[in-house]
This record gives sequence, structure tokens and C-alpha cells, in this order.
Amino acid sequence: MILRATAIFLAALLVLSGAVPVATVGPTAPVLTGDQVAPVSPADRAFLEDLEHRSFVYFWEQADHGTGLVLDRARVDGGRAKGPSRDIASTAATGFGLTAICIGVEHGWVTRQEAADRVRVTLRFFADKANQEHGWFYHWMDVSTGDRKWDSETSSVDTSFLLAGVLTAAQYFSDDSEIPKLAAEIYNRVDFQWMLDGDPLLLSHGWVRGKGFLKYRWDTYSELSLLYVLAIGSPTHPIPADSWYAWQRPFYQYGNYKFISGGPLFTHQYSHAWIDFRNRRDRGFLDFFLNSVNATRANQQYCFSFGLPSTFGPVIWGITASDGPKGYRIYGEIKTFEPVDGTVAPAAPGGSLMFTPDISIPALQAIREHFGDRVFGRYGFVDGYNPTLQWFDTDVVGIDAGITLLSAENLLTGNVWRWFMANEPASHAMELIGFSEPPHTPPAKEAKKAAPRKKKPRSTSSRALKSAEPRTE
Repeated sequence: MILRATAIFLAALLVLSGAVPVATVGPTAPVLTGDQVAPVSPADRAFLEDLEHRSFVYFWEQADHGTGLVLDRARVDGGRAKGPSRDIASTAATGFGLTAICIGVEHGWVTRQEAADRVRVTLRFFADKANQEHGWFYHWMDVSTGDRKWDSETSSVDTSFLLAGVLTAAQYFSDDSEIPKLAAEIYNRVDFQWMLDGDPLLLSHGWVRGKGFLKYRWDTYSELSLLYVLAIGSPTHPIPADSWYAWQRPFYQYGNYKFISGGPLFTHQYSHAWIDFRNRRDRGFLDFFLNSVNATRANQQYCFSFGLPSTFGPVIWGITASDGPKGYRIYGEIKTFEPVDGTVAPAAPGGSLMFTPDISIPALQAIREHFGDRVFGRYGFVDGYNPTLQWFDTDVVGIDAGITLLSAENLLTGNVWRWFMANEPASHAMELIGFSEPPHTPPAKEAKKAAPRKKKPRSTSSRALKSAEPRTE
């Protein structure tokens, strides 16, 4: 309680001093409540639905039919990635994929029966066959066997993205005789208390057999929000609600935009794909949705500041962790990350569609219009390109296709937010943390209980820490 009281007091001082996230949201980008969705023109909707469909096809085609695991990356034309990534599945991408399947049914891209069959295969694998330690799964696995790859850890944050997909599918297929039960088994088995590794509040990044827990903890703002919500709301192994207030919230300012941050733009996107933070504040008085709006607009302005007309502008922008000419890199406005070299990551505006449609939609449309099939193909956008250096990626990365798909769907329908938040552990965690109620709440669905000191920051982002891994050629 002392930690939380301290956090609230410091946040209150920030509020009084004006150092709170204040978004500049124009009339074409309203902040919406409850079950409202943003107004999108018919032409923009058609563009986004086509992009969503292409992204969905990635998850439908690049998943193993025996395990349900989704490849970390694939070629934009539909082929396997070259090099060591060819057979590598990503636990996080599989979580995005389970959610993508639900979106696919809603749009009529796949039948409900086909989708349910695929979800069952995936959940059976994770419930009965996948290697796990206290319920936690490997970061990287062989797509066909589930064997550990790249000496990866049992990853706390990557497991959280998988669990988000598992719980989303449990709600969407709540009338299925098996899916909700499998989802409950997978989620309820995760021992969040064990992942604290003796700390009263802060979770570890993961555990490695024979070596023990990783030295890093989720102690600074990043993509950690989903992990902590799932941990606090766990019906079997919960951690204290005060854990939410134990991690640092460094404040930044770029231009007129003030926001808390700890990493590149994706850290402001991933948890929001499932958790509906709109118009809610925690007891530290932070509106995390508006914080991500500010971080996105700062990202755009940062890109425009470099005077690279062949790369950024007048509407094209976007940097985050992505492929670059020299491999996978962590591009960000925070000085500790890779300097801007002219690489554009379409997943930056794509993952922020739910925050800033007024600048994200034009950016994506302009990228496609200017560069055509060099950047846009069967699975949507390539992971990165650099017109300054005349480099164009040939790969799509699953988690980047995933955040674009889920963000677009939330913008157009709010479906993913609605499905995930219908899980009782999610809503219960928000209550325990002390989030205010949104001003307008849609009719509640019956939820399944079981399944459903400022200093120079170092990013605790898992993607930032793993930028040197052999995942790219």
C-alpha cells in the first residue's frame, strides 16, 4: 500500500504541474466511449477491410495445422521466410492469430466451423502437448513440433499475448463444448506468483531451464500492461493489485506532446489491442489510451523532424521495432534506441489506427500508393522499407501484421476490446487496480469466470532486449 500511495502522490503532483498526457485530438479523431466506433469514410473502410483481410490470411495460412502455432515471419508473397526463421513459430504471434480467427469469422472470411476447428487444435496443443513451466511457454518454438528454439526462455510477456488470444477465443466461441474449458485450463495453470521470483510485486521477464530466472523485471512502462492485468485478475495464482503501481512511469515530452514511455511505439500499442483503456484512469490518474494517442502523435512529429522528404512526409511517417537494411532494429524517439536511418515501419501507423485514424489511415494509404507492390502484397505491408537506401523488405512479421489487424478491427467495430473485456478476470483486475468506470458502458455480456525517481530509462521491452537475436538474416 505504501508503494501505491507513493505512486498516486507523485502522479498527483504531475497532474498539478501540468505534466499529464494531454492529447491533441481533432474533430476527425474523436476519443470514443463504450461501444462507439470512430466515423470512417466508405473509401477508408474499404481500404482497412482489405488490409485486415490480407493480415488475417497471414495467420490462416502461416499456422501449422497440427499444432496451431503461427510462424514468426513469412514472405509477403506467401512463401516461407529464408534463413534461420523459416520454421520458427512465435508464441506471441499465435496469440494474435487466435484473435485473428475470431475477426475472420465476423467478416465471413472463414466459416465458424473451420475457425472453431483451428482454435481447438491450437488450444489442445497448449493444454496437453506444448512444453511449459508452471504454465508459461517458450518464446520461440519449432512450428511443427513445439520444440524450444534459439535457446529461448519461457517468456512471461509472450505468454501474456498468447493468453489474450486464448481468452478472446474462449469468449467468441463461448457456446462451444470444448474451447472455453481448454482456455480455462491454459489460463488457470499459469503460476503468476512463481514468476515474481521472490519479489513482492514485480514480475520477471522469464525463466530458463538450468539457469533460472532472467535478471530483468517488468519494472518500467512498456508492453507490460496486459501481463499485469492477467496476473492480477488470475482466479488461481493472482499477484497483488499494488503490482500495477510498482513499475516506473518515466515522463517524456516531444513538442507539445507529453506521455509516459519506456520504449518504441509498439509498447504503446500491444496491450491496447485487447484491453479497452478508453476514458478510464487508474488511481495514479493516468489515462493510458490518451497516453498512447500522444505517443503516436509524437512519433509522427519526430519522423517529420528529420528532413527526409523521400522517406517521411507529407503524410507518411512511422518508426518502431522493425526490420531494417541491417537487420531487426529498435527505432524510437527515445535516445537509447537506434537512430533514424530512413526506415519506415508500416506497423507504426497500422498499430495506432485505434488511437489516431486521422494520421494513421492517410499514412498507410500513401505508403501503398507511392510504393505499390514493393511494400504491399498477399499479407498486407512488408515489415519495413527504406526509400532513402532503396531497400525494401520481403518479409511480413506476425506480431506486426497482428497489431495492425487488431487495431483496425477495434477502430471499425471495437470487437476485440469487447470480446476480451467480457472475460471476468480482465474486468475484475481493472476493478482491483482501481480504474474508473468508462462514462458509457455497453450492455454486459455474461462472462466466463475461469476462462474466461526519474532516471535515464532502459527499456524493459522484450523486443528491445532481443534485437540481436538470430531472427533475421
